Amino acid sequence: MRILVTGGAGFLGSHLIDRLMAADHEVICLDNFFTGRKSNVEHHLESSRFRVIEQDVCDPIDCEVDRIFNLACPASPPHYQADPIHTAKTSFLGALNVLELAKRCGARAFQASTSEIYGDPEIHPQPESYRGCVNPIGIRSCYDEGKRIGETLFSDYQRVHGVETRIVRIFNTYGPRMLASDGRVVSNFIVQALRGEDLTMYGEGLQTRSFCFVDDLIEGFLRLMDHPDQSTPVNIGNPGEFTMLELAETVLRLTESKSKVTFHPLPSDDPRQRKPDISLARKVLDWEPKIALEEGLGKTISYFRNNLST
Repeated sequence: MRILVTGGAGFLGSHLIDRLMAADHEVICLDNFFTGRKSNVEHHLESSRFRVIEQDVCDPIDCEVDRIFNLACPASPPHYQADPIHTAKTSFLGALNVLELAKRCGARAFQASTSEIYGDPEIHPQPESYRGCVNPIGIRSCYDEGKRIGETLFSDYQRVHGVETRIVRIFNTYGPRMLASDGRVVSNFIVQALRGEDLTMYGEGLQTRSFCFVDDLIEGFLRLMDHPDQSTPVNIGNPGEFTMLELAETVLRLTESKSKVTFHPLPSDDPRQRKPDISLARKVLDWEPKIALEEGLGKTISYFRNNLST
């Protein structure tokens, strides 16, 4: 098939493209290179089955495709808060342009949504039926509410226009090709530990997250896209739950770093806990994560050791 991946040069997009190219598909990578990096996909440039379109997803997309993965949007707070209005435009206009292309081509469209649509959850763990507790006017709202309206558009295009849609709700994901400046906790801790800097801990470090290694996540993407009729959202993430203190201690141990942990005020609207209920993914996709946190952290630490300029 001919497959378009918006945000294809980013952390998740480039890993997805690796899998699609390995399966002999023709792949188009669309990226404006705000957080994506050409180095993430340059190993495919010599293939006749791969091409790059340097473009913002907010602009109409002109190509012929069978399937579309919409991954275009900054996903870490420092990046999506840097230009919150453009983040909101990316979430809405990007989804709209992808869906208009899918409608015209008769393509199946996949939306990379997020666990952030659950906000600071009142239900734990979070099933897909939970509607969330999101602040619509906070500093994270450009992303959280942007992803919520993206789900709305995908659902309405499916109902009104008959577009085949798939929606994944991604829980915290980590692995090689994360940016050192990403601002998310795994990359922050690893980079700080390797540089011998103090680890920045927000709040008391008792808030929890669940961390899914990128290879597991991409497998979930592919199974969902290939499913014949699963149009409602599906959580994809690792249900293992860790406090930020536990994560910091594990990173320090695996890196053999002498860094200390320093405590800072908790950012506005930071969720206290986050853990996916993956019962639906197990049932309809026969999917669950395989890579434990320490194994995945080891792979990610090795990547940063080889690529981090100190």
